[in-house]
Amino acid sequence: MDKTVTAEKTLKVVDGDKAKVPDMDGLIEPVADKPSRAEAEEAVRTLIKWAGDDPDREGLRDTPDRVVRSYEEFFVGYGTCPKTILQRTFEETDGYDEIVLLRDIRFESHCEHHMAPIIGKVHIAYLPHRRVIGISKLARLVEIFAKRLQIQEKMTAQIANTIDEVLEPKGVAVVVEAAHQCMTTRGINKPGTLMVTSRMLGAFRDNASTRREFLAMIGNSQSGEAAFS
Repeated sequence: MDKTVTAEKTLKVVDGDKAKVPDMDGLIEPVADKPSRAEAEEAVRTLIKWAGDDPDREGLRDTPDRVVRSYEEFFVGYGTCPKTILQRTFEETDGYDEIVLLRDIRFESHCEHHMAPIIGKVHIAYLPHRRVIGISKLARLVEIFAKRLQIQEKMTAQIANTIDEVLEPKGVAVVVEAAHQCMTTRGINKPGTLMVTSRMLGAFRDNASTRREFLAMIGNSQSGEAAFS
């Protein structure tokens, strides 16, 4: 695959048979022993104590409630099936059969290893086969998968596989660029580092010129730390 990346980017290509990707592309059912809201708030109080502070002092008294409410926003993607939002399509395209690209879709997610923020952007392209999808639905698809505990490689594959399965286009291409705070604010502490992943299906995988056209269209789109601040 022809790719050009800067020295500041770490390139990972998600390839292979999409059947090998874990089946987490739909609605995720709640775990059987999901804690109550009160138990979740008590867990936050425990973490505050573990950090060395007093959860009963004025500044922290309402923190457990705030944290639980923020988690409801951070992880709302578990309660939504991404495939359903792609069901409505449009066939009146006057024969349009060139690349459809939505680039620079900003997202915020959390890594499943440290629960630290992942902040970045997604570029999605597909080659229509008889029908197209509303572009807002592509952004919504990104939002659903991002609002779950994730690793970037899996999220990249999930976005591409869902579009391929539901829309059945001639090809799908997805590139994700993101900064991972699990390595920019802790551990190795390397701010400014971006991870880049890609998933190419159909014509974008099989046809080098189609793949190059897509990569040229997304270009070096405002990468760097400032893009994800």
